[in-house]
Amino acid sequence: MADLELLTQYLARNVKHWRAVRGFTLDVLAARAGVSRGMLIQIEQARTNPSIGTVVKIGDALGVSITTLLDHEQGTKVRIVPAEDAVRLWHTDAGSYSRLLAGTEAPGPVELWEWKLMPGESSTSEPHPAGTVELLHVTSGELTLTVDDTEYRVPAGASATFDANSPHTYGNQGAVPATLVLAVSVPPVS
Repeated sequence: MADLELLTQYLARNVKHWRAVRGFTLDVLAARAGVSRGMLIQIEQARTNPSIGTVVKIGDALGVSITTLLDHEQGTKVRIVPAEDAVRLWHTDAGSYSRLLAGTEAPGPVELWEWKLMPGESSTSEPHPAGTVELLHVTSGELTLTVDDTEYRVPAGASATFDANSPHTYGNQGAVPATLVLAVSVPPVS
């Protein structure tokens, strides 16, 4: 079975599972996530491959990480994620990408990402739930981080942290690729 088909099946199983754990109906989850009930039905029946934005919205609404929604194993206390199992969720033809390296659910979702941004490219993120914090470290090049329409330059070797409950963009305005490691911590659903 192709990787995409497996991810679609894992997503279907895990969205159903976490919706049941939270006691959410399809209508409640649709309203919390800002996606249609029909889209949720298609996801839970493994009939669609939703955008990363949709998966993020569903994860945020359920209070779980993308890692948890795409996980094929559940319940292990120690989880080793081989490099080849890291999930590439966003990419461009020029070579920019983001890879979800690992994640956990305690006390709320925490995700670890690897990003590569080619010169002139950027990726915008919608606001996350209040209390979400992002922490990043630039390993090469220079990141242009825009939060609430204010640009911040983060050179190689520097780190940054910010409240991610407002629109933010990761960009590369330099002449060489920029790489970074990013952690996202989302508060538990109350």
